Amino acid sequence: MSTDTHPSPATAAPAASWRRWSLLVPALVVASAGLVAAHFSFEGDVYQNCRYLGPSTRMYVTAWAAPLCALAALLLLTALRRGARRRGQRPGTVWQGRVAMVAACLAPVLLLVQLAALAWVYEPDPSGGHDCSGLAPVHERSAAAPA
Repeated sequence: MSTDTHPSPATAAPAASWRRWSLLVPALVVASAGLVAAHFSFEGDVYQNCRYLGPSTRMYVTAWAAPLCALAALLLLTALRRGARRRGQRPGTVWQGRVAMVAACLAPVLLLVQLAALAWVYEPDPSGGHDCSGLAPVHERSAAAPA
């Protein structure tokens, strides 16, 4: 009987299918970053001719799709690593596993930015319903001043 309580380290590299699936993790992180960049590029959709239109449909779609891609990347990496460990493989021995881990380290930072963007989509009109972001108080003051 052995007194060693730790199992022997696994030395097998993951299968080729595992390597292909692990490359989906950085692809999802890149897609997530692209979606958040696209969301911020659509900021011009909110106002048109000094009228508040509210967030456009593409702002809502990108605001929801970006965090979903980041979460999918994290969940996929977790599932892949658990499966590899269960089969006695070491995911960190191949470059695809290391690239997936680096990409997954960026996902939480992206996720914070994306959740803030999602919250901003649901904020009320910043101008208070007076269009042109704050010009109404200037007009009200000039109308109230005695001539």
